Amino acid sequence: MNLKQTLSARSGVSDRIRDWWAGAPMWTRWLVYLLLLLFVVFVLPTEGVASIMSPQTDWITTLWDPIGIYILLALGLNIVVGQAGLLDLGFVAFFAIGAYSVGVLGREGWPFWGTVVAALAIAAISGIVLGAPTLRLRGDYLAIVTLGFGEIIRIVARNTTYIGDSRGISDLPRPPSMFGLDFNDVLDASAFYYLIVAMIVLVIVISVRLNKSRVGRAWAAIREDEDAAELMGVPTFKFKLLAFFVGAMVGGLAGTGQMGGVQGYIQPENFPFILSATILVCVVFGGSGNIPGVILGAFIIAWLPERFRFLDDYRYMLFGAVLVIMMIVRPEGLLPSRQRKAEMQEGTGGMGSMGAEVATPTTAAPEVGGK
Repeated sequence: MNLKQTLSARSGVSDRIRDWWAGAPMWTRWLVYLLLLLFVVFVLPTEGVASIMSPQTDWITTLWDPIGIYILLALGLNIVVGQAGLLDLGFVAFFAIGAYSVGVLGREGWPFWGTVVAALAIAAISGIVLGAPTLRLRGDYLAIVTLGFGEIIRIVARNTTYIGDSRGISDLPRPPSMFGLDFNDVLDASAFYYLIVAMIVLVIVISVRLNKSRVGRAWAAIREDEDAAELMGVPTFKFKLLAFFVGAMVGGLAGTGQMGGVQGYIQPENFPFILSATILVCVVFGGSGNIPGVILGAFIIAWLPERFRFLDDYRYMLFGAVLVIMMIVRPEGLLPSRQRKAEMQEGTGGMGSMGAEVATPTTAAPEVGGK
């Protein structure tokens, strides 16, 4: 059995599990949620898991940054790309805005949680500022504009003396000790890990609630066919702007949770375009629009380079080969939802209309001129 047949068989298994889950009673779902949370809190950060998953690095630190940060960013980008079908190549800008807001306001004497609330508001407003003039655009045109926005934020940060210019900001504020967690111990990242887990759980709850609401149905209609949604009375611009608003807020939350790493330091070069591209890879690789898939994709993308650190620079070659093979044999992602898998087979690429249909193994690319 070749790789493609193996993945196809596993896809059938995942479909059966998904069908079972859809018909499972509520108590069963809550029991599974509780068991998963207990595993993440009490089992995942243990030494036994660390010796297997990350023998060359501190596993707790890796779980927090990059794995936890990537998952949080991917959940935020999934709202924009996976649920609303808007290709955003500058998502790292909101990550930077959240981190810099905490740094600047903390330097001015604000309490930590006050800086977090302000950072979320600033990031959300930035999403509106970006989306209001640009969401009339579609597909690759929107992607180019958002890419430029991400670069503008990084360049402004690098050239603005008030926020540290190229030197960045040091001594970022840390949360006060709570529930027995000490955030001032730079040798132990467990406190930051549990904080990022709490943030991820919060974002998952919000994403699920939105996806099952009228807002989620409107996003799905826009993603599948924006013109048809407009004709059916869906205020597409308003809902697209809402997607940018919520996604930007989650990106800003990730910035507040990063807090400059254990060293408490950030600089503009921490927020390059490649990070936006990597988070987009997490969403597509895991299964755009499907929250468990996005989490799994972000976990793998963040973990693989750390696990194979002993290969030095060759680990990136291995990492790239895994991505290429997966996109060839399973372009819909590891754990796609049924709806998104059908969209991929119809040729929309799983991210709305990108200005042209995307050929998949089951669809042929359209000829030039539509012939």
